[in-house]
Amino acid sequence: MATTARVAGLVLGYGADLVFGDPRRWHPVAGFGRAAAALERRLWADSRVLGAAHVAVCVGATLGAGVLAQRLARRHPVAETLLTAAATWTVLGGRSLRREGRVMHGLLTNGDLAAARRRLSHLAGRDPDGLGPGQLARATVESLAENTSDAVVAPLWWAALAGVPGLVGYRAVNTLDAMIGHRSPRYERFGWAAARLDDAANLIPARLSGALAAAGAPFVGGSPRRALRAWRRDAGRHPSPNAGPVEASFAGALGITLGGVNRYGDRVENRGTLGDGPPPAVRDIPRAVRLSGLVGAGGLAVATAATAATAALRRRRA
Repeated sequence: MATTARVAGLVLGYGADLVFGDPRRWHPVAGFGRAAAALERRLWADSRVLGAAHVAVCVGATLGAGVLAQRLARRHPVAETLLTAAATWTVLGGRSLRREGRVMHGLLTNGDLAAARRRLSHLAGRDPDGLGPGQLARATVESLAENTSDAVVAPLWWAALAGVPGLVGYRAVNTLDAMIGHRSPRYERFGWAAARLDDAANLIPARLSGALAAAGAPFVGGSPRRALRAWRRDAGRHPSPNAGPVEASFAGALGITLGGVNRYGDRVENRGTLGDGPPPAVRDIPRAVRLSGLVGAGGLAVATAATAATAALRRRRA
């Protein structure tokens, strides 16, 4: 019965994200971010130990709340279904991600380069000054690839393994990485634990996302073989162990080349070359949006199957 409730909750929550997108007011993730920032102001020091303590408190509290809520709802299938659906809707970000991709496509198609540069901050943290249409298209496609894994496939994967605690715990880890896990003088040491924990949490989901992108290639005019070849050959060129497989697979599936040099304020990062087609153009953005949706749907299918398989394994062991 618990398995049915979890699967139903995942499907309902995914559907809510598909229809409504992120909650517009009182978003729990935003509330978590404010609480984490307040704790950081009290705890910050140029120390890995204190950074790890910050992560332990933030993630531990979130996990504890998820475990408690799931235990309270466990004896009531309807309550467990609704709790799982609410948590899934809150954590997923697929519709909002794809909407941003469409907005960028519209701005670039209309030639509004200034607005497109301003809008890029909704998708990526790189410096938009001086970026032309092709570079903005590349940034959009790369963000669609990486964030489809981070904001859709990974939460569903952890939901399959651990239910509501997996959902909210993963989102806490990923949010902390976005807040303090990037390289900068302030977070080089304090954000180390957040970055490493996020790497570990996304290790399997990123590779699952790469496989799903390859599977979806024919639906965007691409080839699964080409996607897998780009993944195998090029993923290691990317500085991120998890973004590399996803972006390389997207590049191969779309028949384009991603990667290159990005500027983040005063920091310049070379992300290598992923794929072997032409550079991405504005017309490639809708294909990337479509592929993002296919990968997300595939993530839901895998998560529901994994939920049933995990429950069956537990019953067998019992």
